[in-house]
Amino acid sequence: MATTLFDRVFKGSDEMYDVAVKALEEASAKYPDSEPIAFPDTAYYLACIYAMTGQKITNLGELKSIMNWIKGQMGRRKKTHDIFTSGVATACAAEVIEACKYIQNKDPYGHDPLWGHCTDAEVRELGLPLVTGDIPGFAVIIGPAPSNEEALSLVKNYQGKSMFVFMVGGIIDQVKALGMNTGFNVRVVPLGYDLWSVSHVVSVAIRAAMIFGAVQPGDYDGIRKYTFERVNAVINAFDPVDDMTVACGAGAISLGFPVITNHVDELWKVPKSLIIQEDTTKFVDTSLEARGIKIKVTNVDIPVAYSNAFEGEIIRRGDMQFEADGSRVDCLELVRTREAHEVEDHKIEVIGPDFDSFEVGSKVQLAMIVDVAGRKMNSDFEPVFERKFHAYLNCIEGVMHTGQRDMIRIRVSKDTFAAGFRAKHFGEVLYAKVKGEFDTVVDKCQVTIITDPAAATEMRKVANEIYDKRDERLLSLTDENVKEFYTCIMCQSFSPSHVCIVTPERLGLCGAVSWLDAKATHELDETGPCQIVPKTGVIDENIGKWESVNDAVRKYSQGALEIVSLYSIMEDPMTSCGCFECICGIEPFSNGVVIVNREHPGMTPLGMSFSEMASMTGGGVQTPGFMGHGKHFIASKKFMKAEGGVARIVWMPKALKEQVAEKLNATAQELYGIENFTDMIADETVTDDPEKLLEFLGEKGHPVLGLDPLM
Repeated sequence: MATTLFDRVFKGSDEMYDVAVKALEEASAKYPDSEPIAFPDTAYYLACIYAMTGQKITNLGELKSIMNWIKGQMGRRKKTHDIFTSGVATACAAEVIEACKYIQNKDPYGHDPLWGHCTDAEVRELGLPLVTGDIPGFAVIIGPAPSNEEALSLVKNYQGKSMFVFMVGGIIDQVKALGMNTGFNVRVVPLGYDLWSVSHVVSVAIRAAMIFGAVQPGDYDGIRKYTFERVNAVINAFDPVDDMTVACGAGAISLGFPVITNHVDELWKVPKSLIIQEDTTKFVDTSLEARGIKIKVTNVDIPVAYSNAFEGEIIRRGDMQFEADGSRVDCLELVRTREAHEVEDHKIEVIGPDFDSFEVGSKVQLAMIVDVAGRKMNSDFEPVFERKFHAYLNCIEGVMHTGQRDMIRIRVSKDTFAAGFRAKHFGEVLYAKVKGEFDTVVDKCQVTIITDPAAATEMRKVANEIYDKRDERLLSLTDENVKEFYTCIMCQSFSPSHVCIVTPERLGLCGAVSWLDAKATHELDETGPCQIVPKTGVIDENIGKWESVNDAVRKYSQGALEIVSLYSIMEDPMTSCGCFECICGIEPFSNGVVIVNREHPGMTPLGMSFSEMASMTGGGVQTPGFMGHGKHFIASKKFMKAEGGVARIVWMPKALKEQVAEKLNATAQELYGIENFTDMIADETVTDDPEKLLEFLGEKGHPVLGLDPLM
């Protein structure tokens, strides 16, 4: 009897279900039904099952009981609807198999090189680059490819287009054999060798719907609508394709993800989202076209690859050709506004020896000056441009950049140097990106690269005078002395009802959009995501309420939001999308608040991790008592102003506390006359127990103990 596509999906579903049954039997032989079961660092339990059924699987017994539902979804009528629901059930069965690996082992894969489960923090980390288009979508590759070289070429092609790549199966060893660097930081993640590890990427897509879209668990149709419309993902499956892969492909198509394969079956009645592409070198172009993904092409004249995928690349000391370190030698980055006659467009000048004059492993002095001219150019935009250097230079393959101003640190790898990368190429990158991204205000741009020690030292003195003047200007920018705020709705591609109101003293909760950034964005695109909000119709300035702000959030949230208080966590707080850097929540024992950043994996005195706190406030909903925000907002005089300000902060992770200490201490000194305020704030090295936290606060004489109750 001929085997149809329907037959193969149903057979593959059965095979995955049988593997899940076996995995549960093996787990049951070792552990009781009460044995806890969970993926680490997530507030969404087993996300595929949770999203589709609304059931929270917390132990082995509950996992076993869900199998009846999974089997019930594997229909047998030969209708298109049945193969799709059977495909989704296959993904849930795969999740059961993977969950069994995590019993009493939080990291069964070891990340060497396999990744397995992606944490909530990692999913949230993807939010901003997905919104901005720095990551245009996801590619899931199920291998192996016909050859190692073809595997590497495919992954590199996706990487060069800034796509985030997940790999399953033999393709992992193929790219590893050719020395490719993989990991979340370079956006090429090897999930696992077994097909069922694909459930982890399904989990990422589904959690995006719950985190950013506020789709409720159990809303089966809502989940699929969100992933179809807002998660740009494609699947590549190399021939031969077994039945389980076919079943997983049906699940992917159900979620809106096209499947591209070179597997040919004459008996298949192929749905439009299952695309046969026999020429595997065309997988990338076919995939992007199938999902409607348009790639921003940046033409940069350098001898190595240039892509957002390299932003997280780490250059180890042993792999670096040289390093520029502003903490040890004179280094800097500077943007200056000039008159048109003072700037020669696309002039790139190198002052001093080129990189091939430096000894391997040496520390060098490096200054990069970008002079711009334009009729609409505003000197307030200079620091906005400068902050972009970090992203621009990190996109160069084999270049690592940290810091800003005169405290930058840059490493160039031996491989990138060997490929011919020299000083002028930094200039080519900066010219192309500044001129391309800010073309509406920049008419002419020239770049000077200084490696001469004496010239770099002299330029650092000049730069510091400019930095100081800017700082004075920035300090004068307060919410009181500007006439307008700005909206930011970039995140609405993922969180449809969320609206940020950006003020001089409250940056966007993602931490990436300041008031000056929003102003520059509006100048560049008057119909774009950042719109002017005139500061009119004051209702209560202490709590941060204006009629104009309410009108703006009502308009740009399409009526989902009516009222916002900019300075309160309790009364109509601003909504959160999901890609916030930190989250703040009420700690009832102390009458204060705890703040936890996305990178912190541990518990807080609330008995919740970052992921658990964040799950209560993302997706564009107002949650009194909880608030997403950027790191720099912590030291703002407008932080929780309505409830007493920064004096409410009682706990935050040590690393975050050290990061904000200087500015937070200065704010506390100005507002309350308290010196070294951060010494009064507990962290995980002190306690995460609320009663012990209260004792610590009493010993320190923390000002929160004298404030009025929050509730």
